[in-house]
Amino acid sequence: MNQRQRDISKVCIHTITTKPWNIEEAAKNFSAAGIKGITVWRDALEGKNIRETGNMLREHDLTIVSLCRGGFFAHNDLKKRKAAIDDNKRAIEEAAQLETSMIVLVCGADPLQSLEDSRKQIRDGIVEILTDAVAANVKLAIEPLHPMYAGDRSAINTLAQANDMAEEINSPLVGVAVDVYHLWWDNNLEREIKRCGENKNLFTFHICDWKVPTTDFLLDRGLMGEGCIPVKQIRSWVEETGFNGFNEVEIFSAAYWKEDQHEFLKRIIEAYKYHL
Repeated sequence: MNQRQRDISKVCIHTITTKPWNIEEAAKNFSAAGIKGITVWRDALEGKNIRETGNMLREHDLTIVSLCRGGFFAHNDLKKRKAAIDDNKRAIEEAAQLETSMIVLVCGADPLQSLEDSRKQIRDGIVEILTDAVAANVKLAIEPLHPMYAGDRSAINTLAQANDMAEEINSPLVGVAVDVYHLWWDNNLEREIKRCGENKNLFTFHICDWKVPTTDFLLDRGLMGEGCIPVKQIRSWVEETGFNGFNEVEIFSAAYWKEDQHEFLKRIIEAYKYHL
């Protein structure tokens, strides 16, 4: 194992990855394992004093990379669209209290309308919350999701679409989240990652693996090296853009959530060392 493979200073783990742990347990155990970054899912903040939670994470020497998640702008129902705007403004307030500089947006879709209408609502929604984001100095990262989610979860399904939208909005606070689980299949991925970097829109990078066969399209993600995603190659494309941020481990896994999370954390670190 070379020196680079031993280095875990750029590892960030999402709280959802070790879902059975509350945020205090995650902070303690991530820090003890040498992890330096954490992305906080909003469910982990329920009932918490957000400002105090942010201070607690920093006391464990953890960089709070981002807050997950905002978005879900697309609705056929106007009242639901307005509710989504309100929720995203709350997410910006939460990010500011947590003292993180970024929110990841899962943009939404509605099967009762066309993808074109959903995409327009996503763009309009981001523009509507942008004033709040600017005031709080919080970046908004558009995350394209795999096409299997186009019906009801996200109408932004390729990196090209996310790049188009970020460039159209044209704000230094609006960029893109690149997640290998959602984008590995795209034959234009290398080109679009380069484009994203050239426009300074590559905000964050998420890693895991696609298991074959997979038993659930949401809750059966694998550890790096456990599936068919060329994670190391995609990481190299990301780094060629000049990106020097964290590699964020985001694994939804009903199977791994049933396991001892201390052992799972060890496996995450080993998988990172050997497969990135």
